[in-house]
Amino acid sequence: MNMDYIEFNATIIPLELGRDILIAELAELGFESFVETNEGVKAYIQLKEFVEERIDKLSVFHNEHFNISFTTNIIPDQNWNAEWENSFNPINVDNRCYIRAPFHNRIDNIEYDIVINPKMSFGTGHHETTYLMIKRLLDIELEGKNVLDMGCGTGVLAILAKMKNARYIQAIDIDQRAYKNAIENTRNNDCNEIEVLLGGAELLTRITFDIVIANINRNILIKDMEKYVQRISKKGTLLLSGFFSVDQKILMDKATSLGLVLTHKEFKNDWTMLQLDKA
Repeated sequence: MNMDYIEFNATIIPLELGRDILIAELAELGFESFVETNEGVKAYIQLKEFVEERIDKLSVFHNEHFNISFTTNIIPDQNWNAEWENSFNPINVDNRCYIRAPFHNRIDNIEYDIVINPKMSFGTGHHETTYLMIKRLLDIELEGKNVLDMGCGTGVLAILAKMKNARYIQAIDIDQRAYKNAIENTRNNDCNEIEVLLGGAELLTRITFDIVIANINRNILIKDMEKYVQRISKKGTLLLSGFFSVDQKILMDKATSLGLVLTHKEFKNDWTMLQLDKA
């Protein structure tokens, strides 16, 4: 099936905060992949899903604190791999976890070397939320644990959990392209034991997890948090990211109502990661 894409190339002033807000709003419109540039961001969406009038209505374009301009360009389906290869750089998290594409060389003295072929899936470590999740997973005990990765994207977090000797790992994504990409990446990293499923929180019916990872947008986290908590063991942990720091209170209110206690949090730019444990 032919899938042409729109490349949306934005220049943003001021850069950091404006870029984070724009990425979040574009994600709500169905943009699937983002590459940060020195001037702003490149974002990608299927041509058939692109409606320019919806872009013009985004709130960030009407915020007097930001000056944003953009261009759009059609990228034929057969050229996509070359496009992301030109933009994808390896990620090194705390000199412990190295995330690279198949065409990058591995480096020495790294505990966890992960090869990711991202295609159109979210989760390469470039975005702050994925980076924060990786950083936290590096510091918590996973050996012998049951781990759930909701909104798994490329599967990078599930792969790291397996490399850290988690006992059973389930990776779920509602997007079919992400589902297929996660399967490809788990196989490429010799993590065939990871169970990758296509769907959403409705699949959480039978297994109890020690650690649930959910790196999704704020609205989905709020809607599905109760379902996550129902599948967490008595002394289990929920890791949340995918939201702006200003949204921490609304997420904490929901978590507290479900009997969760905040035990750790980290920030990167305007994004947050929360570790919540069952009381």
